[in-house]
Amino acid sequence: MKDEKLKIVFFTDSFLPAVDGVVTSILSFKKELEQRGHTVYIFASGNSATKEMLKKLKFNKNIFIVRGSQFKKYPQYNIALFPFNIPIKINEIQPDIIHAHTPFAMGGFALAIAKINKIPIVSTFHTLFTDKFVINEYFSRYALNIIQKYSWKYASFYYNKCNGVIAPSDSIKEVLNKKGIKNIYTISNGVDLSRFNTNVDGSKIRMQFHSGNKKIVLYVGRLSKEKRLETLFKAAKILKNEKILFVIVGKGPAYDYYKKIVNKLNLGNVIFIGFVNDILLPKYYAACDIFCIPSTFETQGIVAIEAMACGKPVVAADSLALKKIIIEGINGEKFRANNSKDCAKKIKIALNTKYKHIENTVSNYSIKNTTDSLITFYKDIINKTTL
Repeated sequence: MKDEKLKIVFFTDSFLPAVDGVVTSILSFKKELEQRGHTVYIFASGNSATKEMLKKLKFNKNIFIVRGSQFKKYPQYNIALFPFNIPIKINEIQPDIIHAHTPFAMGGFALAIAKINKIPIVSTFHTLFTDKFVINEYFSRYALNIIQKYSWKYASFYYNKCNGVIAPSDSIKEVLNKKGIKNIYTISNGVDLSRFNTNVDGSKIRMQFHSGNKKIVLYVGRLSKEKRLETLFKAAKILKNEKILFVIVGKGPAYDYYKKIVNKLNLGNVIFIGFVNDILLPKYYAACDIFCIPSTFETQGIVAIEAMACGKPVVAADSLALKKIIIEGINGEKFRANNSKDCAKKIKIALNTKYKHIENTVSNYSIKNTTDSLITFYKDIINKTTL
C-alpha cells in the first residue's frame, strides 16, 4: 500500500481552546497529512468555546466535538461524556487506522471502537501523567494513593492493548520500555519550518517590551505547576540587577499562582503576556535573545525546538527529553533540574555566547520529516494487523 491514501481518525481529550504540545501536534500532523492527500478526522472532547474557536479559525473540516465536563483543577481540559454517536460516525468513515492521543476518556472510547470493529489502533504517550507531582496537583487527596499505585499499571494495560505506541522522544521510549510497554516507536512531534525559522522578524514585538538595551529571556508554554516556573522566577531574582527582561507567554491553571510568586519576589523584570495568537508566536521567538524552559516534565519539549528553529539558544533543565535535545555549546545550555542558581548561571552563559547555526540542529524535527515517519509507521501497523 505504498502510494495508498489513508483515512485516519484522531481521538483526543486535549483540544482547543487550550493550546499545548498535544494540540499543536494534532493540528500540525492533520495539516501535513491532508496536504499529502490523506484524510484526517478528529474526535475531541470540548464545549461551546471549542466550537467558537474552530469557527474563527475556519478549521472545522472533519472535526467532531464530543460534549465534555470541565475538569475543575484544569479548566482548559474537558472530560468527554457518553459519545454515543461516535460508533455510527466511525462506521460511516471506515478508517484505515485509529490514532489515540490520550489514554483516558476519548482514548478509552477509541480503544473499544477499534477492538470491536477490528481497526488497527496506535497511541501516542504525550504526557507523563504518572508523575507524582502531576498526580498531587490535579487529583483530590482522597484519590492520591490509589492513583499513584495504579497509574503505571493502567498505562501498561492501555498501551499494550494498542497495536503500536509512539514515544515523542528516545528518553520517553526508555521510560516506557522499563515499565513493560511494548511495540514502541520514537516519532517526534514536528515543527513547521516554514513558520519557525531565522527569517522571521521579531523587531515590532521586541519594541512593545520597551526593553531598550536589555536582553530578553522568553518562556512559551502552558502555565501549570509541573512546568516548574518558580525555578525561572528565582533565577530572575538572582539576575535582577542585570539588564535582562523575562517574558512569559501562555496561560494555564497556575497563571494566578505564578503571578503571586512574581509579586512576592518583587520582580519588576518579569512580564506576563498571556495567550498569544498562533500567527504571532514565531515573532515572539524571533524577538528574544534566548529561550528558557525549566520544566522537568517534558516528553519532547516542542517549544524548545520551535525556538531553536528561529535561531535562538535554549537554556533547559537537564531532564527527560530536554537533556538529549540540548547540546551544550551548540544550541544552548543545560542546568541542574530545579536549581535556580544554576539556571541563572546558564542564562548568563547563553546570553554571552555566540552559537553558530542553531537552527541546523532541528532539521530532523521538521513536520515533513516527522510526517514521513508517521505515515511509514501507520502503513507498517496496518500491514501487520491485516495479514
